Amino acid sequence: MTRLRASARPVAVPLLLLLPFLLLLLLFSIAPTVWLLINSFMLDGAWSFGNFVEIVRSPFYRQAFSNTLWVSIASSVLGLAVGLITAASLKRVGGTLRDMVVSFTNMAANLTGVPLAFAFMIVMGTNGAVTLILREMGWLNGFDLYSQSGLILIYTYFQIPLALLLLYPAFDALQDDWQESAALLGASTFAYWRWVGLPVILPAILGTFILLLANALGAYASAYALMTSNYNLVTIRIASLVAGDISLEPNLAAALSLLLIVALVLVAMVNHFLMKKSYHAR
Repeated sequence: MTRLRASARPVAVPLLLLLPFLLLLLLFSIAPTVWLLINSFMLDGAWSFGNFVEIVRSPFYRQAFSNTLWVSIASSVLGLAVGLITAASLKRVGGTLRDMVVSFTNMAANLTGVPLAFAFMIVMGTNGAVTLILREMGWLNGFDLYSQSGLILIYTYFQIPLALLLLYPAFDALQDDWQESAALLGASTFAYWRWVGLPVILPAILGTFILLLANALGAYASAYALMTSNYNLVTIRIASLVAGDISLEPNLAAALSLLLIVALVLVAMVNHFLMKKSYHAR
């Protein structure tokens, strides 16, 4: 009996220490998700699929999902490409420069939301400093920060640091002598990356893309600060339905949020399937 009590104490103490975390998880993750599930199927106080029917039938909400997916996928692909190239380059450079780049990336990753949108307005807005210089040089004719291309640019900016921080450790799995051995066997650089390098880091690439996509799908502050309601995004529509000046429709907002979560879950399932295939292919 004494031994049982002694073995129970080490287990009880970590459980007690986990209680604050479990409480926060319940209040800020589980409870809001349950609220979304319940209220998305409520219409005029009764259970109904009416909110989802209205979203599917409305060209306005379909456009919001189309715009959100396009901006998210485009910025995720661009951010992943730049982050991948930068992470591969950092593998080759010296320690001091590498540490400086990683430190700057950590700092840049915190520049998001309203401050990021305000910084881009100053630098690349209609009368921004860089905009005026490039326009005088004839390199920026027709560019408008307050458009879809400008929004993709801002999204890509805050995607790059996250991609670099996630991909940089993955390149530690590549040994330096692998490429040298492949070259001695007659393999070109392209062949090395095609058959050795990319298969090794492919799970990290796929996982990073999913995180970037989730990061972009849920972004709100930067888009709203830059575009207000002039560009149709799902997150902006959800905010307008919850805290708008014209009408409040929290049940419709819950349905939009649930569909956004479902889209993200589907993408995560595809990522999981591709990662399993990549592991089996080795």
